[in-house]
Amino acid sequence: MIEIEFENPNYKVCECCGSESVSLTRFVSMDGDAHAVYYCQYTIGHENKVVNGIVSLGKWWEGSTPSDRVAFPFRIWMNEDRYQVGLMDKSECQWAHTELLGTILDRKEALNHKWIKEAFHITDHIVMDDRMIIEYFK
Repeated sequence: MIEIEFENPNYKVCECCGSESVSLTRFVSMDGDAHAVYYCQYTIGHENKVVNGIVSLGKWWEGSTPSDRVAFPFRIWMNEDRYQVGLMDKSECQWAHTELLGTILDRKEALNHKWIKEAFHITDHIVMDDRMIIEYFK
């Protein structure tokens, strides 16, 4: 069973429009063990509501290193009343230089990775369980 630890959000001013930008850090455990970390970012007031995110899977316990993890950059948006999730390339990802997350995969690599189903399993939980993201899309 997946459980998400919800850290307090960080706020800053969006450089393009001056609106409030929200950054989230979440820790994911499975059956009580560290399992993943995800970051999400969105800006309140942008015309097109989009959440940019990245989920890093692999070993997150003491003694592990970034080489024990891989990361999947993604976007979430709404299409009518349904959430949509799409992978993106590392070059489009604002966390592309964050070594802590491990190897950040491009879209094509991610789609063929053995952990892709788990990455989407976590994005499913994001849109079901992360109240800040759910509220953003209302």
